[in-house]
Amino acid sequence: MKKDRINIITLGCSKNVVDSEHLAALFPTKSFQLFHDGNKESDIVVINTCGFIGDAKEESIDMILTYAEARKKGDIKKLFVMGCLSQRYKKLLQEEIHEVDDFFGVDQLDDVAAAILKQEPVKIPQHYRRSLSTPGHYAYLKISEGCDRSCSFCAIPLIRGKHISVPQQNLIKEAKLLAKKGVKELILIAQDLTYYGIDLTGKREIGNLVESLSRLEGIEWIRIQYTYPAGFPMDLVEQMINNPKVCRYIDMPLQHINNQLLKSMKRGLDGQKTRELVSSLRKKIPDLTFRTAFIVGYPGETESMFEELCDFVKEMRFDRLGVFTYSAEEDTAAFELEDEISEAIKQERHDRLMEIQQSISLELNNEKIASVQKVLIDRLENGYYIGRTQYDSPEVDNEVLVDSAKSGQLMPGNFYTMKIVHADFFDLYAELI
Repeated sequence: MKKDRINIITLGCSKNVVDSEHLAALFPTKSFQLFHDGNKESDIVVINTCGFIGDAKEESIDMILTYAEARKKGDIKKLFVMGCLSQRYKKLLQEEIHEVDDFFGVDQLDDVAAAILKQEPVKIPQHYRRSLSTPGHYAYLKISEGCDRSCSFCAIPLIRGKHISVPQQNLIKEAKLLAKKGVKELILIAQDLTYYGIDLTGKREIGNLVESLSRLEGIEWIRIQYTYPAGFPMDLVEQMINNPKVCRYIDMPLQHINNQLLKSMKRGLDGQKTRELVSSLRKKIPDLTFRTAFIVGYPGETESMFEELCDFVKEMRFDRLGVFTYSAEEDTAAFELEDEISEAIKQERHDRLMEIQQSISLELNNEKIASVQKVLIDRLENGYYIGRTQYDSPEVDNEVLVDSAKSGQLMPGNFYTMKIVHADFFDLYAELI
């Protein structure tokens, strides 16, 4: 019997990746052939959208329109849209794009599956089922949904709702299944990872969760992403110091350093407290890699405020840094502020800050030359084995390149001891020891 081909296209963050993987596991392989973002011909397309900022919404709409045209021509049989954009703008999308068979929100995976399987929705414990779209040796583990923060620029609580922690026993069970599949690196994600457990026990439980996960056989790296500066739990720091499985890596968006803007953003820490936190973490964990992100062009950001941010970046020399231009999002607190800064100025500030970071990144990478690193190989591409150290998260951070002609055969998913021999702005080159 011919199998229907389903292509699940995932846009946005790694939290959407997890949702798509849970959805994919609901389709029986005897009846369906599954692709994640595959370019192959498909009978059914599911687009998991992002609605975080303007650029992400535009990308999602463009993708929907592309496949709506394919649906209109008869190139695909069915088209479904789910995720953040669909959650927030379902009625408008339904009115404007008639080629889509149905729209679903962020918590309707069972409904999406039911529409495709042509049956009534059946609630299935998703934490026990995953069809990985990542390479088999690493996977994301989403430990909570939603967010209780009130950051003025962020629409996520409007889309995903209040913070809800996944019970620890469910996460352990899911992680065990991932380990059995061959996963060696768990990347912990959430909208606010450091808030984990508040709604379960009344206190932050991220340290306890990390310790429990580290006991699982087969898991060699645990990586921490999406932390929040205010109220950072120091027992997590203890895990980084004392637990060899926990990567010396923190991803903590700081957003700005100017006191006036931080207050308007409702971030919970002023500039001085932010500096003290970064310095304290680095002092406690000397080999810590600190990834952060900033917003430029937020309403009221003057040139002097932006220069203050530039000076802060030069002073702190962050290992990894992302920059976003401010996007006014409906119904957020900042939407009521006048967005008077032109897109040209926003982009110019973005480029200036990234230029500063590029120089810092090259300096830091050059300092790693001649060092010996444990490297996890992700893939073979264009004559190079491409991997990462514990200091780099997949897709967003530096990579380690190894000439396959010189190294002999390496196995993706395996760890190797490497010597760094060369560096550029965002990559390291290594030789096998």
